[in-house]
Amino acid sequence: MTVQVFVVTGLSGAGRSTALNVLEDLGYYCVDNLPPELAPRLVEMASAGGLERLALGMDVRTGEFLAGTEGVIGTLRDEGHMVEVLFFDCNTQVLIRRYSESRRPHPLAPGGDLTSAIKAERARLATLRVDAAQIFDTTRMSVHDLKRALVDHLQHLERGPDWRMVTRIVSFGFKYGLPADADLVFDLRFLPNPHHDRALRPQTGLDAPVSEFVLGQTEAQELLEDVSQLLRRTLPRYQREGKAYLTIAIGCTGGRHRSVAVSEELARRFRDEHEVVVAHRDVERAGPRPKPAEGT
Repeated sequence: MTVQVFVVTGLSGAGRSTALNVLEDLGYYCVDNLPPELAPRLVEMASAGGLERLALGMDVRTGEFLAGTEGVIGTLRDEGHMVEVLFFDCNTQVLIRRYSESRRPHPLAPGGDLTSAIKAERARLATLRVDAAQIFDTTRMSVHDLKRALVDHLQHLERGPDWRMVTRIVSFGFKYGLPADADLVFDLRFLPNPHHDRALRPQTGLDAPVSEFVLGQTEAQELLEDVSQLLRRTLPRYQREGKAYLTIAIGCTGGRHRSVAVSEELARRFRDEHEVVVAHRDVERAGPRPKPAEGT
């Protein structure tokens, strides 16, 4: 029996354990911190026992055994099993903060030098990262974001040969940094800014007045036409190369007005032909909207 095997790996603190918990909830038989040499025997037992889906956590905690991971993955694939590496990555400073908050020791730095430990861990995992079918950058992800991203990936795999690449359109604010997973980035800061209109400032690009203000600009319509033409040519080519996800980042200054309105319009234009997901990363960064005055 062919077994679907996920090798769950990546940097300590980047969400690997959370991913294994999600996979277990979804019916995968999960084993963490498994020495790679034991994987073929475990897969053989799973196949004989009727288990079709396994998730194996492999990382630097296995010490010198980690070096055998690539060979084991090749062996399992040669035996006809479907093996996919899921790699969880994260910005170094965010990892340091997470360890500081959790007060847990890093497996390569029980004494404390986290920066050196993370650097060494990246080096040890470099070949697995190259082999990864999907890399999850959790730098800006909450636990819930990570779960959604993993579930989306699994649903994509289950669609079969007629799958369509998922196109993610993400609005963001340049003042908060570029999205770490962006493939294409478009800068809208040249468009008139609704922030300077006191009536529009508390609203977002999801509100009709702001959307009408932004999309009513000639420059915005020209941009949409140019970007749409580019995407009509390139999206099929990205899919042809086997890319599972393409992230298009649409940015303005704060990520609340222009980028949100244009992202929604761009998604509307492509939703009938492509599988499109829209996210607004920074739309609530300025805090909740002010409450209306009493009696209004």
